Amino acid sequence: MNRERPIVNRKNSNSSPSSLSFIEETPKGVYIRIRLQPRASKNTIDGIKDSALKVRLTSPPVEGEANRALIGFLSDILKTKKSSFTIDSGLKSRDKRVKVEGLSLLELKEKFSKYAELF
Repeated sequence: MNRERPIVNRKNSNSSPSSLSFIEETPKGVYIRIRLQPRASKNTIDGIKDSALKVRLTSPPVEGEANRALIGFLSDILKTKKSSFTIDSGLKSRDKRVKVEGLSLLELKEKFSKYAELF
């Protein structure tokens, strides 16, 4: 997996940066809504689109490769174990809902806040 630093692209954002609207808390846990674009030229966060974090990854959407790359990417940028992330819905879709274990809503928002300033 490519270990380059995540890049945040500002131009496609259509949401308030302070809202972090892609993070939600339910009685079952804390979730991140993601819109994934596989086969991108580099691994990046590309802003917030339709209340989902837009993530571009170089991995192809073949045999779960992009899903594994997404878990690794989230683990890298949030400095959290890969086992903390589970794709709850959207295994074969670009729109995904990822459950985060071991982090509270506040901790997750705090970790994303450094990227949200750039959205």
